[in-house]
Amino acid sequence: MLLEGLDTLFLLASEGTMGKVASRLYISQSAVSKRIHQLELRLGKKLIEPDGRQTRLTPQAHELLARLGPTLAEMKGLLADSQTLTDAHPLPIACSETLLAGYLAPFMAAYLRQDPYLQISTHHTPVILARVRAGEALLGICAGRLPPGHGLCAELLRDEPFYLVGDEAPAGPGASLLTMDLENPVNRYLVAPLAELGLTPRMQLDSYLALIELARAGMGPVMLPQGLLALVGEQGRRAKPLPGISRPLHLIYRPSSLKRERATRLVQALLHHFAALAPPSP
Repeated sequence: MLLEGLDTLFLLASEGTMGKVASRLYISQSAVSKRIHQLELRLGKKLIEPDGRQTRLTPQAHELLARLGPTLAEMKGLLADSQTLTDAHPLPIACSETLLAGYLAPFMAAYLRQDPYLQISTHHTPVILARVRAGEALLGICAGRLPPGHGLCAELLRDEPFYLVGDEAPAGPGASLLTMDLENPVNRYLVAPLAELGLTPRMQLDSYLALIELARAGMGPVMLPQGLLALVGEQGRRAKPLPGISRPLHLIYRPSSLKRERATRLVQALLHHFAALAPPSP
């Protein structure tokens, strides 16, 4: 099927390996290879080539995805909108790992008792946006600044402040700290305000779990969002706010998602949950 092959190629462009694509699609690596090969035969052009342990897309594949990528995502979303979603069907939710750990674990545990078919997966914000646009997730709960023109409904849940964890607070020009990956498009806006405070990232990590462990070990100062401070322990309770530095938390969904009663109930419950939380500290 042409759509199936294009979808597999699109995933390969973002994941980089057949194994990761197979995990995303719940199929074997050989099935992934077969889909790509059938697409190559259908189009009459080479789409992939080996690149060490990974697979590299050919220039023809990149050109194809640049032209068809937005249309493919919209088509998948429309197909997802037309699917029946009864109370016994899986309801997929794409969520930020930090929000699940910092704000949503007790909420989700309770909500699963009334709707046991929620399917929660964790991703970085760009992947959450892509999954919701493509209909692979009905709702997304993400952190960081959303790109313009994302085409989704977005409810601001809160503006979450950042803190410095560590007994020795950095001071003066060139002072350094440990942060999340500021090259991630949703985090780049933090570079300028950090520079205005005279702070320079000494180490940028892709995992908040790693940052939490480094903070617990005393390898500070570490920049963490407020929702994760409780996971650090005593040092988290002594954390110092970073003035004027925060990240927006959003609930995102396709406009048509609210036509589904189950999705509407979950959206309302999530909005109520975040509204009931203590206001973010200044």
